[in-house]
Amino acid sequence: MSTVPQNINNQQASLDDVSQGNVYVMTHSFFSDVIKIGCTPEDPQQYAKQLSAKTIGEYSLVFSLQCHNPCKVKKQIREYLNAQEYVNEFYQVSAEVAEKLLKRETLRIPALMKQSTL
Repeated sequence: MSTVPQNINNQQASLDDVSQGNVYVMTHSFFSDVIKIGCTPEDPQQYAKQLSAKTIGEYSLVFSLQCHNPCKVKKQIREYLNAQEYVNEFYQVSAEVAEKLLKRETLRIPALMKQSTL
C-alpha cells in the first residue's frame, strides 16, 4: 500500500482548519478535461510548483480566490460539482465553469478579501 494517499489525507485534514488562505482551480498537463479544486494557506502559484515537483507532469494555476475559511468555500464548490467528480479533488468540468462557480460563491460568502485570475 502506498503512503502517498495517506499523506495526502493527513495534509487535507490539517487544511480543513485553515482560517485564511486560497481556494484554487488547477489543471494538470496529462488531463486536459479534468481540473483540481482545493484550498491552501500558501501562495497557490507556489503550491502548484510544489505539487508539480512531487508528481509526473505539471500543475498550472488557472484561478485562485483569497478568502477566510477557504476549505469551507472549496467544500461548497465540491457539492455543486459532485456529479462531475472524477477522483478526490479532481473534477471533469472545464476550468471556466469552476471559475464561474467560485466567483458566484463569493457573492454568498461575506468574508472574502480579494480574487485573482491568472
